[in-house]
Amino acid sequence: MGGASVVFSMALVTLVALTPSPISSCPSSEWAALMAFKASLTEPYSGFFRSWRGTNCCYHWHGISCDPTTRRVTEITLRGPGNVITGHISPSICNLTQLSSITVTDWKGISGNIPRCVTTLPFLQIIDLSGNLIHGQIPWDIGRLTQLTLLNLADNHISGRIPGTLVKLSNLMQLDLRNNAIKGPIPRDLGRLKKLNRALLSHNRITGPIPWSISEIYGLADLDLSLNRLSGSIPASLGRMQVLDSLNLKYNNLTGNIPWTVLGSRMSHLDLSRNALSGRIPNALGENSYFISLDLSHNNLKGPVPKSMALATYIGYLDLSHNNRLCGRLPRGGPFNHIQPLKPCSRASGDTHA
Repeated sequence: MGGASVVFSMALVTLVALTPSPISSCPSSEWAALMAFKASLTEPYSGFFRSWRGTNCCYHWHGISCDPTTRRVTEITLRGPGNVITGHISPSICNLTQLSSITVTDWKGISGNIPRCVTTLPFLQIIDLSGNLIHGQIPWDIGRLTQLTLLNLADNHISGRIPGTLVKLSNLMQLDLRNNAIKGPIPRDLGRLKKLNRALLSHNRITGPIPWSISEIYGLADLDLSLNRLSGSIPASLGRMQVLDSLNLKYNNLTGNIPWTVLGSRMSHLDLSRNALSGRIPNALGENSYFISLDLSHNNLKGPVPKSMALATYIGYLDLSHNNRLCGRLPRGGPFNHIQPLKPCSRASGDTHA
């Protein structure tokens, strides 16, 4: 009897050891949510989904990260390029209530809408769905995600307007909506995003003026609004932004003069080409000017090229072409050597003064 009792006890210990503990495996509801997420996608070559086996989604499941204490799923990270994945992003991800990051990028074949319920995930810090075929609109209540630091929906087929609630994302640092079909204006109070350091909205159908409030974002370093349908003048306050290093406004319908503050700023990349800007090039450059690239081409600029351009510490690339009313002698120096000579200025036209 004693020996049988020992054998039974050892067998019981072994059985307990082999039984998944609720502490060491993810909750069954989260396992079910990931299974539904997987079922909504088709990966014809059985790549990383091959590791999604068993009931413990926190153990060696490719692209899945869990909190080490609670074993709740916190991150989904599935990056391409690779074998094309098709399908859509299942709303089942909204059952992963501790999710802080969802990154499903560059698969080229994932379509459908952004699940509306994603705005109910209070811990989300990262949404990166770039490089797919996602369509529909940005959820109107995106502003509920107050912990969000990165929103990247670039290179999709997103349409509709930028939601007004987006300005409530007080922790947002990077906003990338490039290469979509977004229309309508930029929210007037975008400047409420005080932590923003990159705002990339190029190649959409955005209309209206450039909001002056953008200049209130102290840490903004990269602003790209190119290839849109923006109109009105360039806010002079953009040139007073201490951190702004790159400003790209090419291919819009901007009018008026180039602000003195913008050309005299400390930016290293400035592209104002292919607009309808007029007037003279401001005599604003000096020893603090350091342009890796400066493109003012394809506008209606007139008058002589200011002599202060020769005072710039560095201009790596300079394009003033297709401004038919520019005239006079060009300053001497490296960036001007490749520019075709300009016609003489005419006193009758009032273009003789630099």
